[in-house]
Amino acid sequence: MVRHRFRVFHCTQYIRHSSAPLYTPEPDCCHELLGHIPLLADPGFAHFSQELGLQSLGASDEEVQKLATCYFFTVEFGLCRQDGELRAYGAGLLSSFGELQVRQLSNSRPAPPQTTLSSSPKITSPFSLLQPSPQHVLSPNAKKLPFDPVSTCNQECLITTYQDVYFYNESFEEAKEQMR
Repeated sequence: MVRHRFRVFHCTQYIRHSSAPLYTPEPDCCHELLGHIPLLADPGFAHFSQELGLQSLGASDEEVQKLATCYFFTVEFGLCRQDGELRAYGAGLLSSFGELQVRQLSNSRPAPPQTTLSSSPKITSPFSLLQPSPQHVLSPNAKKLPFDPVSTCNQECLITTYQDVYFYNESFEEAKEQMR
């Protein structure tokens, strides 16, 4: 995170396997190019990212962990209000079609698609594109809370499944002010 202070962004060279295009628990080129890069071109978002990096300077390990959790629920999985509606802006969301558009067969919490590798790869998934999901991030049933660094920093970050809760701000400027 400290690199954000200097407006430096490190990018990966990994790309998700074609048998699992909807979700990968690791950042890949799709995640970087579809999620982070376009947002870093927005001055408000770039300042917010820089603010997170500035906050990490001289912070204790515990404070850095709390900042990393806030980073996770904003820069990676954040929502922001635009024209009165919540919109996904976090890179983890923008690069995960599965989490944005997931359709499921059961009422259980959605999980990333399970894949099988064979000579002709196919996706084996518990989801159906025929039924609306009660839990994808922008559905009315997904748990969405206002971003508050004091409470958000204590939320568990899920990296192998879709999130249980999402946090939103009215603007990047508001998020930046809250992090001070």
